[in-house]
Amino acid sequence: MTLLQPAQQVGRTPTTRHTLSVLVQDVPGVLARVAGLFSRRGFNIVSLAVGPTEQVGVSRMTVVVDVESLPLEQVVKQLNKLVNVLKIVELDPGAAVQRELLLVKVRADATTRAQVLDVVQLFRAHVVDVAPEALTIETTGEPDKIAALLRMLEPFGVRELVQSGQVALARGSRAMTDRAADRPLRSA
Repeated sequence: MTLLQPAQQVGRTPTTRHTLSVLVQDVPGVLARVAGLFSRRGFNIVSLAVGPTEQVGVSRMTVVVDVESLPLEQVVKQLNKLVNVLKIVELDPGAAVQRELLLVKVRADATTRAQVLDVVQLFRAHVVDVAPEALTIETTGEPDKIAALLRMLEPFGVRELVQSGQVALARGSRAMTDRAADRPLRSA
C-alpha cells in the first residue's frame, strides 16, 4: 500500500493549501452548513477538525482546503454570511502551530519489532498497543512529520491507520476568541 498525500496524486492540478480557523456557535447543523458551502463552491476539504473552545457554546473548526483557480476570498465572504459563524481567520503556516494525530497499526513480528521501535523512538512517537504480530503507534505533529513517519513505517507493512484532521492556532498571545466574544450570538 502506497500512502500518497493529496498533492502527490497522479493527474492532479497543482493547488494552493489554505488553513482556515472558524469560530462557530455550537449548535446542530452548523458543520453541515459550513461543509456544504465548500462543496457547492467546488473546493476540496483536505482536513476538517471541530471541537470546543474555552468559551461555552462556541466551537472552533479548522478547515484545510486545496484551491486551484477559485478564489478563496469568495468562500470566506460566503462563510461570514452564515448565521452561526462568529469569526474566520486564515492562518499563515509560518505563524501558526499546526498538529495532527495519527494512530497506525504496523506489522511487527519478532524479527522486525526492534526496527519498528527504533523508528518510533526516532519520531518521538508512542506505542499504545502491543500484539504478537503488530504494534499500534500514536504520534502528534505537523503534517510533514506524520508523512515522514508513515514513509518510514511503510516497509514494515501498515495494517491500518487513522489520522485526525489538522488543528491549528496562531502563534503569539492574541486569542481569536477575544474579539469574537464581543460579537453577540445570533440565533438561526
